[in-house]
Amino acid sequence: MKFKKLMIIILAALFCISMCGCDSLERIFGSSDPYYDNYGYDNYGYNDPYADNKYYSVAPQLASHYIDVGQGDCEFVEFPDGKTMLIDAGPADSADKVISYIERLGYSSIDYVVATHPHTDHIGGMKKVIEHFRIGTVYMPDAESNTSTYSSLLKAIDKKGKKIKKAKAGTKIYSGSTSQLKVQTLAPVMDSYDSLNNYSVVIKITYGKVRLLYMGDAERESEEQMIKKNYDLSADIIKVGHHGSSTSSSQSFVKKVNAQFAIISVGENNDYHHPHNQVVNRWIKSGAEIIRTDECGDIVVTTDGDEFGIDTEKGG
Repeated sequence: MKFKKLMIIILAALFCISMCGCDSLERIFGSSDPYYDNYGYDNYGYNDPYADNKYYSVAPQLASHYIDVGQGDCEFVEFPDGKTMLIDAGPADSADKVISYIERLGYSSIDYVVATHPHTDHIGGMKKVIEHFRIGTVYMPDAESNTSTYSSLLKAIDKKGKKIKKAKAGTKIYSGSTSQLKVQTLAPVMDSYDSLNNYSVVIKITYGKVRLLYMGDAERESEEQMIKKNYDLSADIIKVGHHGSSTSSSQSFVKKVNAQFAIISVGENNDYHHPHNQVVNRWIKSGAEIIRTDECGDIVVTTDGDEFGIDTEKGG
């Protein structure tokens, strides 16, 4: 009888966890980790867009922010030594949010700026961000666009007196001050593609035991080339390519990555019907848990190189 009651309690607890969506991530990966609680939404004030709180690290750690910019991409990385990197800046109407978000973290400068490829949902907000902050090195792939968004970004970079460094597989963007930290550029592998998406700069960050992969909009062609190069694509957390489109996340690639969590940056009820069901199911079947910005809002991953925590702005 006692055994039966115990099983009922266990099953009830599992059911509650499974129904919690984004909120469950805050409890499972947040409050249990003391180094991570500093990024808790209630403590940090993410729910207040005008919050003036500042985060102070209690241990050397890395934080990766997946900023909800609607149908677009934007990631901001804080390295353990205080250096920062911005990967894309979403569409133009997200610029003010991105600026406010980074300022709330306490920064007035960005050390490394990466525009993964010249599509407006990735670089639309970058002109205003670059104009607002002091910036260090700017990286872009060897790809051009005839859009006014792209040309205005180039002008903003030039006005800052910066030269663009071309990014491709093997480009060294950042050398960490600790042997635990490694930042690799895995793509683009080739010099020429038919699709601008395949020019996407793909970045892998390894901090101790924890691995994070940022795919931009890289499609199957780019994925296959990285596999053929025998790159180590394994990651604990991946920012899924092309907003979860069926043009990306091939079966062989998903298997190589073998992620625990697959983060999809996507706009609610978008015209492209992203993410596509077959892609979501492919990641789930591989063992990954899906976290979406349209459901969870801003997403923050923090790690001390041994364990990692995940926090979300809102419940799913």
